[in-house]
Amino acid sequence: MLALLSLLQTPREWPGHVLAERLEVSPRTVRRDVDRLRELGYRIEAVKGPYGGYRLEAGSELPPLLFDDDQAVAIAVALQTVPSSGIDIEEGAARALATVRQVMPSRLRHRVDGIRFSGAAADVRVDPAVLEAASAAVRDRQVLRFDYGSDPDRPARRTEPHAVVAREGRWYLLAWDLEAADWRTFRLDRMQPRIPTGPTFTSRPLPATDAATYLAARAKGSAAEDRWPCVGEVVIALPAREVAPWVGDGEVEELADGSCLVTVGSWSWTGVLASVARFDAAFAVVGPPALRKAATALAKRFAAACDSSS
Repeated sequence: MLALLSLLQTPREWPGHVLAERLEVSPRTVRRDVDRLRELGYRIEAVKGPYGGYRLEAGSELPPLLFDDDQAVAIAVALQTVPSSGIDIEEGAARALATVRQVMPSRLRHRVDGIRFSGAAADVRVDPAVLEAASAAVRDRQVLRFDYGSDPDRPARRTEPHAVVAREGRWYLLAWDLEAADWRTFRLDRMQPRIPTGPTFTSRPLPATDAATYLAARAKGSAAEDRWPCVGEVVIALPAREVAPWVGDGEVEELADGSCLVTVGSWSWTGVLASVARFDAAFAVVGPPALRKAATALAKRFAAACDSSS
């Protein structure tokens, strides 16, 4: 029935015998499935005559689920954002949007057609079969074996998958690595799952409140909390409005003299100073002492670099 519906959503008339050939079923099966789709609410017109057939008309509802207007628009918007998701299903998303639009009432088609936007496509593509295999292993709590990376001689990884997480255009599997006996994150675009999956397992407690927090913590060099290991305060001789858009997850406070107090983090104290120095404005280190010490050492390094080039 889904295959039949996919064909009918194409804006053309389909003779019954052509549908039967495409679906590799009998004309009787086509008629039966058409009747079932009609029972679900799809308005399928039967065109009589030697060149007649079936055609899907725009309906008054979105069967088989009755979406309200906001839900229908949300589906259309979500399908248009697929290219930036990193999952290699653009063609399927486009066909799904055409299918949904085909059965929308005119008021919703008008709203959806007015929503057009463009975004940068993700640089890395994930095979939907890999996403499905990883997600199923997480759901069923089954050991997942997979080849990882481009080294064909490396043994397959054996993991207890905990969660699939999307972060900044990339997809990750958070899992307990059975060989390393530790938590690891794996990029889905580098994975090649092996079938079948292994035995079931009992989930281990994650060293963070949730999978997304754990992944964010690892990206910042922290063990379990979504925070930078080095966080410092500086006063920058710029108004807050010129600094705030560029400090990421840092904080900016406007000061009375037109400067601003910036609290910013990084993997190292030198990294904190680098994120501040890029504003190309005078600044004063407030603290902590480790940041003042790093600033003194960095000033000496810059001075030595200037002396060596003269």
